[in-house]
Amino acid sequence: MYTLGINAAFHDSSACIVKDGQLLAAAEEERFTHIKHGKRPVPFSVYELPYHAIDYCLQVAGIRLSDVDHIAYAFDPSKIETTQSNEADLGMPIKELFLRYVKEAPAQLVDGYPHHLQQRFYGARISDFEWHYVEHHIAHAASAFLPSPYDSAAVLTIDGRGEWTTTSYYTGKGNTLTQIGEVQMPHSLGLLYESVTTHLGFLHSSDEYKVMALASYGQPAYLDVLRKAIQVQPNGTYTIAPLQLEKWFGPARKRHEPFTEKHFNIAHSLQKVLEETVLQLVNWLHTTTGEDNLCMAGGVALNCVLNAVIRDNSAFKNIWVQPAAGDAGTALGAALWIDAQVRNTTERSFIMQHAYWGPEYSDEEIERFLQWTKVPYRKMDNVAAETAAILAQDKVIGWYQGRMEFGPRALGSRSILASPISADMQAKLNEIKDREDFRPVAPVVMEEYAGEWFENAVYSPFMLFVYKVFEEKAKEIPAVTHVDRTARIQTINRHQHPAYYDLLDEFRKLTGVPVLVNTSFNTRGEPVVCSPRDAIECFWTSPFDALVIQSFLLEKQPSVQPAAIASREREALELDITV
Repeated sequence: MYTLGINAAFHDSSACIVKDGQLLAAAEEERFTHIKHGKRPVPFSVYELPYHAIDYCLQVAGIRLSDVDHIAYAFDPSKIETTQSNEADLGMPIKELFLRYVKEAPAQLVDGYPHHLQQRFYGARISDFEWHYVEHHIAHAASAFLPSPYDSAAVLTIDGRGEWTTTSYYTGKGNTLTQIGEVQMPHSLGLLYESVTTHLGFLHSSDEYKVMALASYGQPAYLDVLRKAIQVQPNGTYTIAPLQLEKWFGPARKRHEPFTEKHFNIAHSLQKVLEETVLQLVNWLHTTTGEDNLCMAGGVALNCVLNAVIRDNSAFKNIWVQPAAGDAGTALGAALWIDAQVRNTTERSFIMQHAYWGPEYSDEEIERFLQWTKVPYRKMDNVAAETAAILAQDKVIGWYQGRMEFGPRALGSRSILASPISADMQAKLNEIKDREDFRPVAPVVMEEYAGEWFENAVYSPFMLFVYKVFEEKAKEIPAVTHVDRTARIQTINRHQHPAYYDLLDEFRKLTGVPVLVNTSFNTRGEPVVCSPRDAIECFWTSPFDALVIQSFLLEKQPSVQPAAIASREREALELDITV
């Protein structure tokens, strides 16, 4: 049985395909269209479906749209239609337009696809499949629990909004979810964070992670103001007073204005009040459910600093957040939820141990494209060793290997990699990617060495938690050590990604450091690269040094010491002879 999951109502449009409980493929639409987040979250964009992501999923499954049995759409319009109390939030004309687009999605899917994708869409009819609208927060909760390693867990979903829900609580057992509470509009921690993001001159529903980074530079000067605005009730609910940001903080910052101490303090206070509030909610959830395990989803669950606070200060023993915890992941949750409901099974056979569910290209496909473009390249004999030698020279590389990641984090398939040893590397990478200078870059570390470099680190494959860098180690990897001595780490083992792991191991042998800088393979305003064309265009229009694309190496200036030459010179030095 094939179930297609779709997220399209707001932003981070995405699709996935599930066959009898097993995920086959998942991807965001932005990877194919080069439009960051797929689209902006406005009612006028609701009709835009993730056709390219759907086409990719059908291709992996080897089927056409007409072969799909069930389609799960991660939004339920009936929840809006039957709720009257919050109509003023959208306004009636906008609300009707929004709902009309959602309800017309089945017809739009079979009749509105781009012409060049007709191979897998042409001829499909609405009667070919059963369409299911899945409540947004149920989709979030299912995406958090059903692919998790736990048979039983408490589940927290927290974002800007779904239909009317902004925060929800569940218990998960087997393939079931039981709701035990929720918070509805207009009270939303996610929208509070979005509003302050806008006030600080960033783009809401896009740049919240920048506010999280900015927070490390500030002081809690506005913490009391924000605390007064949020009232947490003893039953896990909360209220937020109407926002008066200009009264509280002064005039909003314009996008290109410089940052001041005030902006740092606003960001810091916002982050701290979020941490305090969510920690109260999480502790209530633990007391209520008695569970040891917690699964989280929703855009707020992408806040890796918050996740670390919950990990270190809550009563839960284990916490799991899946890599596409934001709205993109609701396609996965909706599909897994409907698959379990329709097949009526209590067995779960899928655990999400990695994030590599996107497109991949073979050496043959890549070399044909390289030959067609006439760019200079060579095939490497030992990809890991030769690439490690380049990185050891403090050069910056684009790293393109295997299936791309699902979710917002680059995790070693579509990454820009560099050595963490030089303190200048963070600024160099931020300049290359045209990023704000306050933003940190993240490390990837071999799983078996994580605990030697980062306090209490064992397993963190999705870059969704921060850890303290050991003080004595921070001097060795200054490029990935944030101003507060934390790092948002990714651990990697060979089972998850052999090529990536082997590269780290070779770098460790050369330098003694089992850590690399890993940032996403893109430039400012662009999604992460997906195709070989994307990678080569990004490489030749950006100031980094080399591109390793599967087995092939492209360099703007040949390395001083390719791995083979370096090896012979080391041998020569040992023998005191001349090469």
